[in-house]
Amino acid sequence: MDPVSPLFAVVCLVLAIATAYFLFKRYGKPLVHERYASLDGLRGYLAFFVFLHHSSVWYGYLRSDQWKVPPSSLYAHFGQSSVAFFFMITGFLFFSKLIDGRAREIDWGRLFVSRFLRLVPLYLFVMLVMFSLVVVVSRGVLNESLDELAKNGLRWLAFTILGAPDLNGVPHTSSIVAGVTWSLPYEWFFYFSLPLLALSIGVRAPLPYVLLSILATVGLILWGPGINNLLFFAGGMTASVAVRSDSIRRFAESRLASVLCLGILVATVATFPSARGVIPLVTLSAVFVLIACGNTLFGVLTHPASRTLGEMAYSIYLLHGILLFAVFRLFIGTAEAASYSPIEHWAVAACITPVLILTSFATFKLIENPAMQQTRAVSQWVRMRGAALSRRGVLQR
Repeated sequence: MDPVSPLFAVVCLVLAIATAYFLFKRYGKPLVHERYASLDGLRGYLAFFVFLHHSSVWYGYLRSDQWKVPPSSLYAHFGQSSVAFFFMITGFLFFSKLIDGRAREIDWGRLFVSRFLRLVPLYLFVMLVMFSLVVVVSRGVLNESLDELAKNGLRWLAFTILGAPDLNGVPHTSSIVAGVTWSLPYEWFFYFSLPLLALSIGVRAPLPYVLLSILATVGLILWGPGINNLLFFAGGMTASVAVRSDSIRRFAESRLASVLCLGILVATVATFPSARGVIPLVTLSAVFVLIACGNTLFGVLTHPASRTLGEMAYSIYLLHGILLFAVFRLFIGTAEAASYSPIEHWAVAACITPVLILTSFATFKLIENPAMQQTRAVSQWVRMRGAALSRRGVLQR
């Protein structure tokens, strides 16, 4: 059977939805964010599609030792287009905040504290697990100097902005997390660009944040980002303007818009082998605009099971690589896994699916959500600390 058959994706997706259904029935429905409810459901599917993408990547990786895009337009888009939509969501939500800032003042301190608490705690947990797996694979033997190991470890802890080097001589260390950390520097750079973007639309930002934004912009240029990835953020920013049009929102909420969204997605996947390029950028952005403006894809995106998946999207995104690595490399073994037929390989992925959803639910409840709940308290502490330092500086002068 073809290792990139869509049937495998369907089976895994059904298992993911069934697991999410069990969770919301057992633990209750997620809170509904009425304004952007469709996006809450979309996130979960995007993260799970990335899991399907990397499950397919692992099939080839086990047989060739090369980490490369699957030989299937569908499975390639599961990874590339999903991350593109993630960038659009970020661009949409935060540029919307800037537009709203024309009417009410933006609490910049709280905004950056919320981003820190949203991304950092779970990331540090994932890094701890990854470092532990490096020790296991290395059998506890130190294969490089402590200085080199510490330097490379810090590069990983810095969200791989300075690269994702192999650790302790373990080749393809990034395969432990399926290489997903590559997208996070883009997210950070976009957050730090917000003060400058605010000024561009006539919204005031405090000078320290503007200076920070300038430094981040210079850093982004030196870092050398992929322009296509930056343009996906622009697609989301376009949606933040479109959502303010009553006529666009009315159309987006229609059944015809749902048909149009699905038709555009099918045409994009069937026509273009990659999400890289001008036309995929336009078509994917058009779909996103309709979803951001309220399209639910016939109610699928606002179903409680979808929103349950959406809550844990960041966990699914960061954790799925670890599970794939642990199962194929440590539990089964690469030699044995490489001998599996396509059905056997995807049977393993199907077994991983409910484990991934349950684990992600646990990390969301135990790590992500508690951290996010501290946003207000931490923001107040930072504000008071900043005021105290300012007063001390005035007194010393």
